[in-house]
Amino acid sequence: MTAIFFLFTLFAIGSFGQDGKRPNVIVILMDDMGYGDPACYGGGPYRTPNIDRLAAAGIRFTNYYAAQAVCTASRSGLLTGCYPTRIGISGAIDHNAKFALNPDEQTIAELMRDGGYATGMVGKWHLGHKVPFLPLQHGFDEFYGLPYSNDMWAYDYNGERWKDTSFWRAKYPPLPLIDGNTTTKIISTFDDQDQLTGSLTKRAVDFINRNRKRSFFLYFAHPMVHVPLGVSGRFKGKSGAGLFGDVMEEVDWSVGEVMRTLKENKLDQNTIVIFTSDNGPWLTFGNHAGNTGGLREGKGTAWEGGLKVPFIVSWPGRIRGGLVRSNLVTAMDLLPTLVNICHLSMPVKKIDGVDFTELLTGKGKSNPRDEFAYYYDRNSLKAIRKGKWKLVFPANSQTYGPPATLGKDRYPGRYGSIEVKQALYDLSTDPGEDRDVQDLYPEVVRELIQVANRYRSELGDGLTNTVGQGVRQAGVVKE
Repeated sequence: MTAIFFLFTLFAIGSFGQDGKRPNVIVILMDDMGYGDPACYGGGPYRTPNIDRLAAAGIRFTNYYAAQAVCTASRSGLLTGCYPTRIGISGAIDHNAKFALNPDEQTIAELMRDGGYATGMVGKWHLGHKVPFLPLQHGFDEFYGLPYSNDMWAYDYNGERWKDTSFWRAKYPPLPLIDGNTTTKIISTFDDQDQLTGSLTKRAVDFINRNRKRSFFLYFAHPMVHVPLGVSGRFKGKSGAGLFGDVMEEVDWSVGEVMRTLKENKLDQNTIVIFTSDNGPWLTFGNHAGNTGGLREGKGTAWEGGLKVPFIVSWPGRIRGGLVRSNLVTAMDLLPTLVNICHLSMPVKKIDGVDFTELLTGKGKSNPRDEFAYYYDRNSLKAIRKGKWKLVFPANSQTYGPPATLGKDRYPGRYGSIEVKQALYDLSTDPGEDRDVQDLYPEVVRELIQVANRYRSELGDGLTNTVGQGVRQAGVVKE
């Protein structure tokens, strides 16, 4: 990068647009989309031209991690800049949940709104299913979407109601589509699921159009490609790659609609668009699940396939396009980075994210983050990454390998369970995590154990029965 371009980029990052507006921000969050699913990350044989175009116009990251490998925990980390364990969040909650994201935690939306932004959310929330834990109570001016995952309904994998009423899934209440805090529709058939991407995209486009004259923050959290897969007639059977491929092409169309709307309103040059996923693919669903691009395991595990996901940042005219960054970045880092770029106030309480603005400006030698803690289950520290090294700790783990089985055509397979031994992996040469090198590098093992002990002291660890000193309480859901 030339000195002139670098100075221009620094100036652009730190300034408003020509019309005096701070940049708009759109976060497009996919559900269960694996690292290897978009074509620009090696996916196919379906096509994702709009996602690919977004990557070509921006920066594609190859070492981005979700906060955890499961829905609720992951989303809490993205919106608050905290490890989920810090704020008392774990797992994937439903209508029976006794906890939710505490209203005392400050989300990106709250910081944006306090800074004068219009804030809107479209899609899947999954951080509390009723007031006072819905999006309007967490900083969003408006919300249109689902309270939790689209499979949290009382229907069998064939779309019929569960006949065995004693089965726990048969006890789910109707799946609501919510506008604001009010249910406006019930999702009760596969046909209803088929319309989700289209109706949510229409609402996202409407939000952009209505707020084109002011700075806005849009959090567009797709329910897809989480099962049950749903796709409109316009895309059904068109990809040549089965239902999963059809869904991938429709969500890619949705990205294109967002980008088209920005361009039509002449907002594309002053809008930051972020594309990512909440965790890796739910591999037990076989041909209705995505792929990890060769990474080990998937959703629900602390292996790379569970947490490493696509991450693209585009801001035409402000950051150089067509770049690939291998630096370590996490979902928690979005909040402090957006606070910096959008000139907002940081949260009052301690967070875990770091500002990676310099990676966007083109400072190739900048490396704001060097560590990541792999938490899963209720509060178990499963692994530590530092630099290129990952130390995995002894624990029980879900597996999609033997003795598990894979499903097909809407029906899931059967999970497996394995006992994991301590192991050290060099992720720079072994991203598939199959060559344990701890005997060759005992000094690295000792260093990472010290790092792990620091996280245990601060955030706790269920594996060692350690209570973290920096953990805060989640919101308590009352009957």
